[in-house]
Amino acid sequence: MTTGSQTEFETVIGLEVHVQLSTQTKMFCGCRNVFGSAPNTNVCPVCMGLPGSLPVVNREALRYAVRIGLALNCEINRYIKFDRKNYYYPDCPKNYQISQFDMPICYGGHLHIPVGDGQLKKIGITRAHLEEDAGKLVHAEDASLVDFNRTGTPLLEIVSEPDLRDPQEAYDYLQNLKLAISYLDVSDCDMEKGSLRCDANVSIRPAGSTAFGTKTELKNMNSFKAVRAALEYEISRQHKVVLAGEEVIQETRLWDENKLRTASMRSKEEAHDYRYFPDPDLVPFTLADSEIEAARTALPELPEAKFQRFLKDYALTEYDAGIIIQDRGMADFFESCAGIFDDYKKICNWLNGSVLQAINERKTTIAQLDISPEKLTDLIKKVDDGTISNLVAKDVFLKMLDSGKDASAIIEEEGLAQVSDEGELEGIVDALVTDNPQVVEQIQSGQEKAIGFLVGQAMKKTQGKANPKMIRELITRRLSNG
Repeated sequence: MTTGSQTEFETVIGLEVHVQLSTQTKMFCGCRNVFGSAPNTNVCPVCMGLPGSLPVVNREALRYAVRIGLALNCEINRYIKFDRKNYYYPDCPKNYQISQFDMPICYGGHLHIPVGDGQLKKIGITRAHLEEDAGKLVHAEDASLVDFNRTGTPLLEIVSEPDLRDPQEAYDYLQNLKLAISYLDVSDCDMEKGSLRCDANVSIRPAGSTAFGTKTELKNMNSFKAVRAALEYEISRQHKVVLAGEEVIQETRLWDENKLRTASMRSKEEAHDYRYFPDPDLVPFTLADSEIEAARTALPELPEAKFQRFLKDYALTEYDAGIIIQDRGMADFFESCAGIFDDYKKICNWLNGSVLQAINERKTTIAQLDISPEKLTDLIKKVDDGTISNLVAKDVFLKMLDSGKDASAIIEEEGLAQVSDEGELEGIVDALVTDNPQVVEQIQSGQEKAIGFLVGQAMKKTQGKANPKMIRELITRRLSNG
């Protein structure tokens, strides 16, 4: 149900996700498959569709497609056939796109999404087919230019069943789909580069009806949040249309990020409009069963399975496990740390806190940070055994990243070891008690939380070096003795 007329309409959403495969070369030629080159430098007669040029299928792209299909629980078509999808557009130099029509390489899969209370919902995947990407239009003030570098890039289009019922489910599906693909080393899934793009089909129907309403296709969404926002707007728009006694038109609509609304682009094409027919330059062939099974054997542990294992083997909370598995490198790093130090919660706190913050601020990855599981766990142990406070440890961590040194060297060089000398700390506590009579009165009246203020002041005076546990004990002892 959706906002506005919750008892009247049900929303039906299906998603089409285009994933650029990170092969070294393009889908049907030997041009480099790289992002960011000067316009029209990675092109050749084949991807430009010049007369007499002949395409050749990229074997690695086939393997990547099989890997994704298996990860999404799909059946794999042994018989591989490519078709021509005919349409004219300035960024399509051949006036047709090599794609797959009636025999996609993957079909009949599914993916799970969370729906609350630990429950999962199965979202069907109709098909995933291989095709080549189009070029890119660059719009200037007085002209539109075409960069054909992207033309011929291997794409896998993943089409979901219309099983999604609200924008949040669509958002969660996209998050889980991207996460699963990111574990496979087949695409960088970078939406800013166009490596992952999504179109959404959305319709509404009377609650309880099984017939589909008239759908609109939404394009031009450059983030998962934009997909969710576009769906929310379009669902509301369709409600208003139907409640006004009008009919929803089947069309393609563009999402305007600035105005936060959709606008009509063109009438929606049907399959027959593209005049599909088998590509005469590409002979059909059969995938060997041995190649498919080799791909199945080589699959890594996927996020959903890893999440459940982390809950079971390491007793992590769903929150901690959910963050750790968002990056395969981070999950592997966690397990390496867990093999050295057995306080898994403390490892998670560091990874989900200071480490993740450093990764985001430095726009890097866990693999590129100058920190190893051995160095990080050694730092955690230094906090655990009282050598340094947690506050100082965070500063030491940043210095470790910048210098490449280990925690022990930095602590020794800068004299950061925690002050645990009782005589020295007693002097600090005496001064705090004398200088803060109102806080002392609060503590003695039963407001024990006020102790935290004095502990904080002690840490400030010692630049974070005081042992906070000892400070708290000394304050309690000092006040109980009058």
